[in-house]
Amino acid sequence: MRFLGINAIFHDPAAALVADGQVVAAAEEERFSRRKHGKRPLPFSAWELPEQAAAWCLREAGIGPEDIDAVAYSYDPALVRRHPDGDWEDLRTTYAVRAPLFLSTALPGLDPAQVRFVPHHVAHAASAGLASPWRDCAVLVCDGRGEDVSHLAGRYQDGELEVLAAQRLPHSLGLMYEDVTEHLGFLRSCDEYKVMALASYGRPRHLEALRELVHTTGDGGFHVEPVDWNGYAKALARGESWTCDHADLAASVQARLEEVLLELARWLHERTGERRLAMAGGVALNCVANTRLLAEGPFDEVWVQPAAGDSGTALGGALHLAQAHGEPAAPMPGAALGRGFTDEELGAWLDVARVPYSRPPDLAAAVAAELAADRIVAWFQGRSEYGPRALGNRSLLAHPGHAANTERLNDVKGREQFRPIAPMVLESRAAEIFGRGPTPSPYMLFVHDVHPSWRDRIPAVVHVDGTARVQTVSPAAHPLLARVLAEFESRTGLPVVVNTSLNTAGRPMVDDPRDALECFGSSPVEVLVLGPYLVRRGEVFAQ
Repeated sequence: MRFLGINAIFHDPAAALVADGQVVAAAEEERFSRRKHGKRPLPFSAWELPEQAAAWCLREAGIGPEDIDAVAYSYDPALVRRHPDGDWEDLRTTYAVRAPLFLSTALPGLDPAQVRFVPHHVAHAASAGLASPWRDCAVLVCDGRGEDVSHLAGRYQDGELEVLAAQRLPHSLGLMYEDVTEHLGFLRSCDEYKVMALASYGRPRHLEALRELVHTTGDGGFHVEPVDWNGYAKALARGESWTCDHADLAASVQARLEEVLLELARWLHERTGERRLAMAGGVALNCVANTRLLAEGPFDEVWVQPAAGDSGTALGGALHLAQAHGEPAAPMPGAALGRGFTDEELGAWLDVARVPYSRPPDLAAAVAAELAADRIVAWFQGRSEYGPRALGNRSLLAHPGHAANTERLNDVKGREQFRPIAPMVLESRAAEIFGRGPTPSPYMLFVHDVHPSWRDRIPAVVHVDGTARVQTVSPAAHPLLARVLAEFESRTGLPVVVNTSLNTAGRPMVDDPRDALECFGSSPVEVLVLGPYLVRRGEVFAQ
């Protein structure tokens, strides 16, 4: 049977297709529309559907809308009881109720009766528990909001979800973090990771005060009281410079979030006795909190959905329907679930662009030589990633041994200079360089402590607090990338390469060859690798 999942109600609209229990395709609409996050999370944008992503998923599977057995829409308007957005919430609910008709218009041939409403947090939970490597595990979901709750705690046993707790709105850890994001001059429901990065520059001197306002309730839930953010640091306008007060506020909120998540995890462990925890929801993208949860929490293993934000509910909804129809879901095969292109197609794009290029007989060695010469490489290989992390398919690669490359790459991408860049390392070498976080760590969802003896050797990827958000590379999953790492080490003695997403500020990650060529042409990147082909900037502009 074939199940199409749709996320559309808030932000990060996405589509995913599951056939016979296997994940076939998953993609976010932003990669097609080139609008960051697809749309803003406003009630009057709730009608916008991931039309291009859904159509692509069907094409990838070689089927049409009429071949779908059911569609999962990851929001159930019948569950809406509170209206945190006031009168506008009625409009959001109206759009959700009419989603089956909207979908049948977007996908001609689809029967509206095939659309099923899957509760938002159930879809999140399925994206974690059913996509994880395990059949039995505890599951923790925490985000801004769904229909009427902001959190779910439960467990999966043989693929069946048991909900043990759910926190009703207006209490929300995700909305609290969005509020402080906006207060610090960043874009809410978009820039929360900037607060996490800024927190490393501050001290959590407001932690005691926040403990009074944000606390667990002993029954698996929590309360978040109204917070006067101005009492801790004045509000910043977008683009205004931050001070120590703002960094201290970020550090305080981050620390309290970590503490509350630990308390929720301990309660869940006591109720379930499970050794393994699967996580999803936007809060699960907080890699600093994830590492503390693993290091100090009661679970032996923690798995985080790589598309933990709302885009992941498209996959979760489809997996939930598959399970309900007696088709147990296979573990998620990886994050490379988006568009891919043949060598012939990539070569045709380069020919159309009239760009001089070569096809090195040993691409890994050629790229390693460019990196060793301190050139930035735009790396485009295989299928694009599902979720917000570049995991070696749509990446910018660079030399980690030069501290100036942090500033250099942030300049290339147009990012704030306080933001870190990440390392990738062969899975077999990770433990000698990085500690505390888990190994393997293929989805870049945990931070690791950089061993002191390595900090001066790879300064570009070491954050101000001595940590790094590591991606481990398996030769089985990324054979070419693994060879690049090995070739780079043979030239430099460093088994680490910088990896950051292939995009510039405010734009989605590169997805197709046109995006890659546009990014290469508009940013100071020296080398573009498009499949087996290599393009050098000097040769392009020497024409």
